[in-house]
Amino acid sequence: MFALSILFLLPFVWMLVTSFKLETEVFTYPIQWIPKHWRIVENYKEVWFGDYPFYRYYWNSIKVGLATTLISCFVSSLAAYGFSKVQFKAGKYLFMIVLATYMVPGQATLVPQFILYRNIGLFDSHIGLILIGSFSVLGTFMLRQFFMGVHQEFIESAKIDGAGHFRIFWRIGFPLVKPAVATYAILRFIWTWNDYQNPLIFLRSDKLFTLTLAMQKFTSMSGEFYSLIMAAAVSAILPLFIVFVIGQKSVIEGIALGGVKG
Repeated sequence: MFALSILFLLPFVWMLVTSFKLETEVFTYPIQWIPKHWRIVENYKEVWFGDYPFYRYYWNSIKVGLATTLISCFVSSLAAYGFSKVQFKAGKYLFMIVLATYMVPGQATLVPQFILYRNIGLFDSHIGLILIGSFSVLGTFMLRQFFMGVHQEFIESAKIDGAGHFRIFWRIGFPLVKPAVATYAILRFIWTWNDYQNPLIFLRSDKLFTLTLAMQKFTSMSGEFYSLIMAAAVSAILPLFIVFVIGQKSVIEGIALGGVKG
């Protein structure tokens, strides 16, 4: 396993090392794992503050990613609580309808979404981009399974004390499924950070571009400078690495909790 892990990590190591090199040393053979001439500051300075500054698009991606993740976690967990703990006649059928929408490809709804957003004034804005990812059928289904593991006695006891459904959700249900919510939050942030299709369709202004669009444009502008492209790629994956390192404990707890309940 250790040998295989090294094999899988080699491309990432090469990407990192290449971002430190002079352009003339990128394709030398055999591969120079330790650069002869270091160009760390110059390469990353060109990426972050050059003709196509990455700091602007970093901020756009962070803003969209965090806002989408927070809203999606709240909406999906609230819907999951409603489908699992609120008893009403059409509950099962409504949940089946929600699940059925997951079978519809996202590309099939692009044209209606585009027309709707253009008519209501949300086209070419971060608010519209955030709203697109603010609800997830997969997140609702995933969190519903965890809410179903919360004992009904907790809910009944809170009702006897006069608590309403929202207070039960916020004070009892949500804290009990925090590992699952944290797991979904990490996945939602990664999906939003890596999303290329929606920003490409719904954004037109260069100042609003997210990092995925910036990477594509930067690559087309710097196609012959692989050291700069690798520096841009390292900068793009660094937040995902930090998020995973910080949240890996919650991911493991969420998987373990799901295994116990299963």
